[in-house]
Amino acid sequence: MLRILVRPANIVVITLALLLAAGCSGSREQADSSIAEANEAIAEHNQLFEEARATYDEAREAIEASGGTSGESTSAGGTTSGAASAQEVEQIGRARETMQEARERLQGARGPLAEVQNLDVEQEIVDYTALLLEAVEAQIAAEEQEISYYELLEQDPILSDNREEALSLLTDAGEGYAEAQGAYDRAQEVADANPELLPES
Repeated sequence: MLRILVRPANIVVITLALLLAAGCSGSREQADSSIAEANEAIAEHNQLFEEARATYDEAREAIEASGGTSGESTSAGGTTSGAASAQEVEQIGRARETMQEARERLQGARGPLAEVQNLDVEQEIVDYTALLLEAVEAQIAAEEQEISYYELLEQDPILSDNREEALSLLTDAGEGYAEAQGAYDRAQEVADANPELLPES
């Protein structure tokens, strides 16, 4: 069966290593607290992100199955049915709402990570959190594109009139997720090179 919807890029799971708190200076303790706060926001985000993707997958599979049994071939290489069911449209709406909530939770990690930039701590810690902040910002921007994709699907679930716009949104989201992953990978390199400051979580 030909696919009618394209799955967005894979989830970028961002996790942070906590600093050692024992014997820390006041600034180190504050940095440790800020990273723990960011960790909590990111963990909540990741759970909601996965829920949004699971809900989207359920709707996509149902729409594709419907199109594959009674639809006509489209010039874009997909299949269409007369219309998606109300249940499938509702699922897409739930995916959007959950992704919006996930994005809001991730925004809560911005402040704590930014605070570390102004603390009197080792440069490696500053560099690490700066890269994590870069990853979070890229992830947030990518999720905004994915949310716009879900909004488009709510209006046109089988993408009969908006396939090119949908593909553009997914391309932008994929690039954003790749940017987030790159920044996170660089942060992990800093952590791996400084295990005494940034132990593995």
